[in-house]
Amino acid sequence: MNKDRLIFAPPTNQYEKSSLEKESLDSDPLKQFNIWYNEAVRVKEPLPESCTLATASLPSGRVSARIVLFKELDLRGFIIYSNFSTSKKNGDIRSNPKAALTFFWKSLERQVRIEGTTEFISTEESVTYFRTRPRDSRLGAWASPQSQPVESRDELESKFNQISNKFQDIEDVPLPENWGGLRIIPEEIEFWQGRHGRLHDRFVYRKVDGGDSWKIERLAP
Repeated sequence: MNKDRLIFAPPTNQYEKSSLEKESLDSDPLKQFNIWYNEAVRVKEPLPESCTLATASLPSGRVSARIVLFKELDLRGFIIYSNFSTSKKNGDIRSNPKAALTFFWKSLERQVRIEGTTEFISTEESVTYFRTRPRDSRLGAWASPQSQPVESRDELESKFNQISNKFQDIEDVPLPENWGGLRIIPEEIEFWQGRHGRLHDRFVYRKVDGGDSWKIERLAP
């Protein structure tokens, strides 16, 4: 036995809940995602909007990933919000606009993979979303130099208190200049349904010749 191993072959289970056929898929992957997302909400999947955002910095090619909360789906793609000044994802995207998202819904034994190009959304769109956030979350966006070193928790909370005092008489906390929305415009979307024996059902949508139509193919698991 390898004594250097800290974790090895954790117990797992078979996927038995459903299947997926090409005929059941919508021709538009964004509409298909909307169907699956609403099913995840219906079965009360914990945080169905949580997903992994992966980015890569150039020229090093170093990849970083983090869990984020997806907030909007429109006809162009998937939108998340963040600090786009000091965050690691900002540095990656400024050097390389490509990104990927992965959703996993354990209750349904499903995942969705999205690969595409990013674009920043307008300030007006970002303000509309920002106003939906709880007040303390809006203040936190002002207080946190995201991904930058801080000396202590006390320093962070002191900055938050300063910001809170600054805006104490302002009901509509404004959008910070360094904060906003990022849209991932999909070029490829895969729908994955877990199956027995790891013979999963996988279907990928790929753009045809850079146009608006999509080609759907089954992939081997």
